[in-house]
Amino acid sequence: MLLAYDGGDFRGWQKQKDGRTVQGVLEEALFEITGQPQPIIGAGRTDAGVHATGQVAHFDTSWIHSLIALRQALNSLLPREVAVRAVELAPRGFHARHSATARSYRYTLLESPVRQPLRRRTTFHLRPVLDVERMQRAATVLVGQHDFGGFGRPMTPGGPTQRRMEHVRVSRRGDEIHIELRANAFLRHQVRRTVGLLVDVGRAKREVEEVKAVLERSPSAPVPWRAPAQGLVLEAVHYPPDEEIECMRSLEGRNHEEQYQNLRA
Repeated sequence: MLLAYDGGDFRGWQKQKDGRTVQGVLEEALFEITGQPQPIIGAGRTDAGVHATGQVAHFDTSWIHSLIALRQALNSLLPREVAVRAVELAPRGFHARHSATARSYRYTLLESPVRQPLRRRTTFHLRPVLDVERMQRAATVLVGQHDFGGFGRPMTPGGPTQRRMEHVRVSRRGDEIHIELRANAFLRHQVRRTVGLLVDVGRAKREVEEVKAVLERSPSAPVPWRAPAQGLVLEAVHYPPDEEIECMRSLEGRNHEEQYQNLRA
């Protein structure tokens, strides 16, 4: 499934004992349609308040009708904050999270002398003081393979904090500043803490060199603050061709992405 949702009224993607989640409402809708309790696995565990236009999820089902009918049936039952954009048959061995080779996020800052209530759910409002060119210079430091432990923590305690940042771009579009990031994977809160540090650079509260200090885990490095969730959108999840995913089916072990890279090499 390709999904879009407004995360403002959800406690994130992942189903919890208490609280409304995106995974939870999707599984409830699927169960009502098929009568089969099936887990739905998402590509990214977005936090409470984070939105998506390109979340990907997979599930197994014995549905015998058309995929268009399945999409329509799901959308008729889902709350208006969630939409199934497309449903497709996945290649053998596909896993929404493990098969992914990269994720793309966008964070939107709103520069305005006064708040704009109609945009409060999808932007982080700041007064117009940011130096975008300075922010872009700082963002360039983040590109490449680095230890991002200073920006976030792994989903599993004690897990690795090395990630490969493929792209970071800071641009102004009217009264909005967009921060676009693409990496093989992200640590928890990594994007929002990255935005927090870049905002401080744009305000001249931090120097560009301090971004490098955070990457190096220097004792004197600042602790990046976490930007609010509502400005963040999961825009896309990237996958290799279907035939390469089928080749991955025979691989064993937990680090699927690393094994995929070794397979390509």
